[in-house]
Amino acid sequence: MVSLLPEGSVLRFDGTATPVRVLRCLGGGGQGQVFEVDFAGERLAMKWYFPGCLQRDPELKNRLRACISATQPNGSFLWPILVLDPDGDSLQRLGIAAGSFGYLMRLRPEAFQPAIAHTGGRLEISLQQLLRSCFQLAEAFHALHSKGLCYKDISLGNLFLEPASGEILICDNDNVDVNGSALGSVRGTTGFMAPEVLLGQARPSTSSDLFSLAVLIFRLLTRHDPYLGRLELQIRCLDEPARIRLYGENPVFIFDPADASNRPDPVAHPAPLLTWPIYPPQLRQLLEQTLAEGARDPGRRAYTGQWLRALSRCLDQRGLCPHCGQEVFPEPGEPGRCWDCGGDLPVMPRLLMAGGAVLAQPGNALHAHHFQPLQAERLDQPLARIEAHPQRVDLLGLKNLSADPWTAVLSRGEEVVIPPLRSGSLSSLVAIHTPLGPITMVR
Repeated sequence: MVSLLPEGSVLRFDGTATPVRVLRCLGGGGQGQVFEVDFAGERLAMKWYFPGCLQRDPELKNRLRACISATQPNGSFLWPILVLDPDGDSLQRLGIAAGSFGYLMRLRPEAFQPAIAHTGGRLEISLQQLLRSCFQLAEAFHALHSKGLCYKDISLGNLFLEPASGEILICDNDNVDVNGSALGSVRGTTGFMAPEVLLGQARPSTSSDLFSLAVLIFRLLTRHDPYLGRLELQIRCLDEPARIRLYGENPVFIFDPADASNRPDPVAHPAPLLTWPIYPPQLRQLLEQTLAEGARDPGRRAYTGQWLRALSRCLDQRGLCPHCGQEVFPEPGEPGRCWDCGGDLPVMPRLLMAGGAVLAQPGNALHAHHFQPLQAERLDQPLARIEAHPQRVDLLGLKNLSADPWTAVLSRGEEVVIPPLRSGSLSSLVAIHTPLGPITMVR
């Protein structure tokens, strides 16, 4: 790849006295190239556009400035910081085409890996962290839509995952626009675009974002395209007209409960047949609603708040198979069967609060919404976490992550104080009294 800007070059810009020094080219795509740069002693990323991109999208600069003025919706976005218009000297010295420009954004940490590496089976990430990634994705879109903005072109190509934590980063935010705007050339990526946008019947909007969000969640959870089933195998050449039929004119979700014509083929499509049954019914129902009915009726698409609720409850149901250690999601209070080894799952103890129940399994956490039913779901400020004893993994404790001491009531009536950042054993626990409300152990 030929770099638009040579390494070591220094660019000056109109409107700022601080120059940019190009350190290295990080990669490129259809719109331009991204560079690691030094700006006032800080390492940042700079996207620089191809001249052809600016000709196709003359409103791009105005859209970027509007995004900067709107401010970053939340920390999951690599949001534009500053639009850079090179001065005349830089244009002439570096041979930059007149009218070219770029913008600054945060540099993506190396720990964040392309989401496409996960769907391609090249990224090791637990189901818990994968669900946290999906939660953060829905949370990011909730914040974006709350500002009256829509993304328009979300896909695997502009999403990054941090496998150890489940945190995400969304790049290419120059696609973001005011909801309902008729300006801009970006419509989306086939396979992620809502059918009405693909067919030219509607402009990208928050409604089409909701469809794309469901596609992305499905692909993260199953590593498969929600519309590639037996109907795709009947197509000799998956060219653009065929893709329009498959994703726009006749989109049949591979697990549509009312239409089995596009089910996955066991030989050609094993991944979704293995992964789909793993997840709880309430999560699968939202995917069915949005990707089956919602493909034809935009009014049936699940809202971001519904995704946050379903994904957080799925995380609350997470357990570990006692036979193979695999992550499983049994129905609360019911026995089950491990999807991996086939072993029987016992009824797992759970911690019951006013806003929900959490399986007493290592790695699961309690949050404010568990105590207060009307509070929005959040995963970034846990109040307690279930941990296994470092020497006896069969012994579980609850670590108090709040600022207040909690009081545990044991089976013989004893009361034990659990100070902040300390753990109390769950082996003989009956209940815990906290300032936020009671916790009851259900066995």
